[in-house]
Amino acid sequence: MRRNPAFALEHRPMGELNITPLIDVMLVLLVMFILAVPAATHEVEVDLPQGGTPPLDRVEHRLELLRDGSLRLDGVAMTDSAAAARLRALADDPKALLVFRADGQARYERADQVLAEVKRAGVTRLGFEGLAAFRQ
Repeated sequence: MRRNPAFALEHRPMGELNITPLIDVMLVLLVMFILAVPAATHEVEVDLPQGGTPPLDRVEHRLELLRDGSLRLDGVAMTDSAAAARLRALADDPKALLVFRADGQARYERADQVLAEVKRAGVTRLGFEGLAAFRQ
């Protein structure tokens, strides 16, 4: 019995590897890796208290951000440059604690600018007050 030559070509073993599924799996893994790495490496430095009792002779200073964007430090209205100079002096005092309070209607951008200035001044003892105004 004679074989059909077309039939013989169809059932020959493949000499090459089909890598399409492998490429698909690798691309999915690559996308998952690209999405997961930034979330895993994002960190914000925060100095947390190490415990113990707070000093009793602590001096508390209040920095307030009002609705219109103006600043008050210990109840006295200040410009940004005057507040920056005063914050640098507070950073040098080991007994000073700065408490930041922002009005609930104040712009976020302005609060961010004020907190950046607090960081530039070197203040490390900082507390927040009135955060309930920002909860929904």
